[in-house]
Formats: sequence, structure tokens, C-alpha cells
Amino acid sequence: MKPSDSAAPIASWVRAAARLTLLVLVAVFAEPVFGLLPSDHAAQAWLDPARNAAMALAVLAGAQLVLVLATNRLSQRRKGQRPVPKVLLDLLRVLLFALATLVALSLFFRQDLSGILTGSGLVLAVLGFAIRNVVADTLSGIALGIEAPFRIGDWVRIETLAQGRVQEIGWRTTRLVTGDSTYVILPNSQISRQRITNFSAPRKEYRDHAELTLPVGLAVAEAKELIRQALSGAETIVEDRPPEVQVVHYGLHGISYRVKYGVPQHDREPVCRNEVFSLIDAALRARGIALAQPQMAHLCEEQEARREEMG
Repeated sequence: MKPSDSAAPIASWVRAAARLTLLVLVAVFAEPVFGLLPSDHAAQAWLDPARNAAMALAVLAGAQLVLVLATNRLSQRRKGQRPVPKVLLDLLRVLLFALATLVALSLFFRQDLSGILTGSGLVLAVLGFAIRNVVADTLSGIALGIEAPFRIGDWVRIETLAQGRVQEIGWRTTRLVTGDSTYVILPNSQISRQRITNFSAPRKEYRDHAELTLPVGLAVAEAKELIRQALSGAETIVEDRPPEVQVVHYGLHGISYRVKYGVPQHDREPVCRNEVFSLIDAALRARGIALAQPQMAHLCEEQEARREEMG
């Protein structure tokens, strides 16, 4: 971290603390200062408004100080930890300043909070009905920020909607960049109703697989060894997780194998799959081994032959 980066948070909370201290001093010493003036002085009428305004502004300055300290604390990234979602920091800011505003209004107008809350509740009810879709997206954004099914930089698939890398998580929308560099903006309320697959959690690397069918004449042990040797020179897949070869179907017309290999991160999946198939294809061609025809093709051929015999 650069010295300027570490000094910026310190300077921000020092300024906030200085503003709070100044306003508290104004509120405390307003009455003694005005007491030095004659009782019939015109400025005496400004004593209560000045003191109330200073106290109200002191509450807002205190909220700013708490926000700066909390934001600096939550924004500190430790090794192996993900950053706090931006939507949570925004929610903290809104809650702090909403509470501080109510308290400041109560101090300034010398009214009970119940009256202010009643009036503001009616206004919020009317606005909530008018912008209910926006509210739904916002509440869904808060839920996504708290549950954190994905973070900025993760590769995700949102079923029936889109697949890509998370670029930004906002209050109302989430922005993705797809593999072909297309920018997709999705409402949070739609995302919350879909199944989400995160390819970057808990780790960026994951297992993918490829399937192929080889002739029955090629022994299973020989086929597995052939595939393993072919992939031993792979450069794009994860090195410390050797590929696995499993038999998934054994039939008269061929033996199907599933080849599992490690992908370092989701955007490398097409490159890894291309190399895996290319290496296996080269090894099979070098041995003169052709892929077995799918069983369905053989069934179709047999049915066609029966039709010709009957005809």
C-alpha cells in the first residue's frame, strides 16, 4: 500500500472529527457567548435557533465520523478475504444518515420523534406504492449484498438470464460482462428468483469434463492410459490436479469415457476444452483408433436394414 493510500483514510476521519468538535463547541458555548450581549439585543432572538442548528449539525457530523471509521474498517482487505460488497456500505450510509437526520430534525424543531416518524411514514408509504418495482429491485439488491452469492470479479451463470463476469453490484441492478465482451444489466429482483451458479467460489479453479466413446476392442485400461498420457503435456489445465478417466457406459457399440480435468478459472474453459480434445484426438490418430459410432446410429442402421429385407 502506498503512503498516500494509507494517509487518505486518516485525513478523512480527522476532518470529520474536527467538524464534530467545532459544532459541539458552538452548541456548548452559544449561551455563554450570547449572555455577554445585552438582554434587549436583537441577536438574543437567535440564541435558540443557533444552538439547535449547531446540535443538529453535530449529530450529522457524528454520523459522518462513524461512517468514515466503519467504512475504513470494513474496506480493509486481509489475505484470503473478499471485499465487503459496495451495497452493504451504501446501506450503512443510508441507515446512519436517515437516523441522524431524524434526530437532527427533532433537535432543531424541538419536537418528539414520534410526530416526525408518523409524517415521514405516510410519505414513504405513498412513494413506496408509486415505485414498488424500484423498491423490489432495491430490496433484492440488499439481500444479494448480505447473502453474497457472488462478488465483483466472479464468473457466474444466472439461469435463463445471462452468464459472465460480475462487473458491478448496485442497488437496483447487477452488471455482467459476458465471454464475448457484451455488457449485460440485470434487475436484482429477477436475479433473486433464478438459480445462480458461481464458478469462482469457493475457489476460482474447478473441474470440467469431456466425454467420448471408443471402440469395444480397445481395452479399458489401455484406453485410460492412452488418454492420461495424451493429457500429460497439457499446458492450460491445472497442473496439480491430474486428469481422471472414468467409464460411464459400456455397450456393444462402444465404451463411453468421461475425462475430468481442472480449469484454472471460468474464462479459460473454452481454451482448456479445446486443448483436451486436440491432445486426445492426436493420440488416437497416432494409434489409428477411430471413435465408435453412437449406439443410436447403429439402431437406425439396423432398423433401415430390416425395412429393406421386409420390402
